[in-house]
Parts: sequence; C-alpha cells; structure tokens
Amino acid sequence: MEKRTSIFENGLIWFGAAVSIAEILTGMEFASLGFQRGLLAILLGHVIGCVLLFLAGLIGGQARKSAMETVKMSFGQKGGLLFAVLNILQLLGWTAIMIYDGALAADEIWSVGSWVWCLVIGGLIIVWILIGIQSLGKLNTIAMGALFLLTIVLSFVIFRGSPAAAAGEAGLSFGAAVELSVAMPLSWLPLISDYTRDAEKPLAATAVSAVVYGLVSCWMYVIGMGAAIFTGEGDIAAIMVKAGLGVAGLLIIVFSTVTTTFLDAWSAGVSSEALSEKISGKWVAVGAAVIGILAAVFWQPESLIDFLYLIGSVFAPMIAIQIADYFLLKRDAGQCAFQWENLLVWLAGFVIYRLLMRVDIPVGNTLPDMLITMALCCVVARLVKPKN
Repeated sequence: MEKRTSIFENGLIWFGAAVSIAEILTGMEFASLGFQRGLLAILLGHVIGCVLLFLAGLIGGQARKSAMETVKMSFGQKGGLLFAVLNILQLLGWTAIMIYDGALAADEIWSVGSWVWCLVIGGLIIVWILIGIQSLGKLNTIAMGALFLLTIVLSFVIFRGSPAAAAGEAGLSFGAAVELSVAMPLSWLPLISDYTRDAEKPLAATAVSAVVYGLVSCWMYVIGMGAAIFTGEGDIAAIMVKAGLGVAGLLIIVFSTVTTTFLDAWSAGVSSEALSEKISGKWVAVGAAVIGILAAVFWQPESLIDFLYLIGSVFAPMIAIQIADYFLLKRDAGQCAFQWENLLVWLAGFVIYRLLMRVDIPVGNTLPDMLITMALCCVVARLVKPKN
C-alpha cells in the first residue's frame, strides 16, 4: 500500500519551500514603498496567491492525481501535455535560478568560487532526490528546525536597528508590488498537487500547506524588505557577514536553497511522468538537478522578476480554468484528447494577463485575469454543448 503523508509532513514540505533566498531577494524590491505600505502589499498578494494555492492543491488531493494529471481533467489527455512541457521548462528555470542565487550568496560568505557552491548545492539537491519525498522524514524535520532557528536569528539581526533607507524613492507601484507578492505562491500552483495527492487527509493537509507556505513566505519577504530598509544593504549575504553570522548564515543560504529547489527538481520528474508511463520521475528529477547545475555555472540566470511574471501569465489562466471546471462546472475532460474550448480560453487568458501588465491595478494582474478567465470558461461552457 502506498504511504500517505501526514499533515505535519505536508507542513514541513511547504515550510521548506518558503524559506528561500529568492523570496528574500524579491522582498527587497518592496523597500521603496516604505515598511507599512510594503507590508500591506505583501499580505494582500499572499492572501490572493495562497487562496489559489489551496484550491489548486485541493483538486489534486481530492482526485489523488499529480498536478499535471489534474490539468488533463480540464484540457484533455493530449492537451494537458502542453502544460506538462511548459511546467517542466519553468521548473528547470527555477532550479537553475535558485542554485545560481544560492551559490552567489554562499560565495559572499565563504569565497571559494560560485561554481564550487553550485556543485555543493546541486549535489545536496540530488541527495535529497535520491532519498525521496516519502523517506526524508527525520532529515527534513532536523533541517527545517535548524532553518527556523537560524531565520529567527537573522530577523533579530535585521530589525534591531533604525531605518537606513528612505521610502518614496523610484521603485514599484503598489499594484506592481501586490502582483510580485502574488507571483511567488502562484509559481507553486503547477506543482502543489504533486504533494497533496498523497496526503492522508487532503483537505486538512492542503489547508496547512497553503497557510504554512503563506505565513513563512510573508516572513521571507518582510526579511528582505526589512534588510533593504533597516540596513540600507541590497545583498543579504553581506548583511549576514556584517552581523557576524558566518557559518550560521552559510547554513541558512545553502539549506534553504536545497529544501526549496529540491521541490522544483522533484516536480519536474513528477510532471515528466504525465508525458509517458515509461518515464522514471526520480531519475528525471536527478537530470533536472544536473541541468540546473550546468545552467547555473555556464548560463548564470539573473532575471528573476521577469521570470515570475512569465510564470504568472502562463499558469494563472490555466489554474483559473481548472478551478472553474472542478468547483463550478463539475466536469472532467480527462477522457478526451483535446478540450479545445478550454485551450482557446486559456490562450485568451494568457493574452489578457500580458495586456493587464500595462495597467497599474491595486490588486495586481493575477486576480482580475483569473476572474475574467473563469467567467469566459463558464460562458463558453454554456454556449458549447458537450458531446456525449
């Protein structure tokens, strides 16, 4: 019998997903809003993003299907393959970006060459993959406990001073900040079901996953924003060095990168299984980690913000259609090859998202785009009679 994950284990997985250098770096972008408006944008964006994260995870948890298998329920067996491929590509991109950012930060503390840290971080990710999500158990608990304590120390270091950076400088608008806050939980939508599908109690485990991720992600954003405002620094590694964290800072950087990026590589493997039953997800995940290492060393990806917006434009309308199909229309297109109506609605949602990026909306682009896409999906479902 397949082992089911407990509520506690799901919470640990999503705690590890949220403790991330990428989230801290993104939080630094909020400094120009000032602490109060920046905090409001972070909270508002995460409420929107984590409600969507919960709904996406609940579909997989109740259907007992991986994220990309649930996509087939709305787009058809072959139509869903488009999103499986896109998801694998975005997960490869995330793996490379996370290893690269983690290696740069680690090298600031202990300079041995960023390529060496790429190999160290990538090697640990491969170890995590080979152990497997079902067997991490005590190792994950120890790693998360250590990260929790070290992140508390980092928080005290950052917020014990007085503001060093003035608000009101050129930077993000409030609407753009909300969208950037939505974007991080949104980036996890195409893979949360990979973990909730095996939960003992799908509803409770999905709720805990979304809440834990949301709270800890907000914390990471606030650490980043606070670092920029209270220290005047734009480099989290430099802050750790000045604070004398040394080895503790290095551990935060390395293990937070490993526990987050492991999920990206692992889900790349799970998504590949949607392409063919003959594919071994674990070994594709190892391959994704290797590609991530090579890309981090030779490609050196840096455009995190643009990458987040690209993910939003692809996957926000996708999950909007899934939510409409599963919760509102109560239909399943998993037996057909292509659900052309939904594919066309998705394309419209993608275009609408890109157009909305030109407009400064106080609640960001994702929520309006998803509401419009869901409405389109429902209207088209009424107009087009299903074939028996």
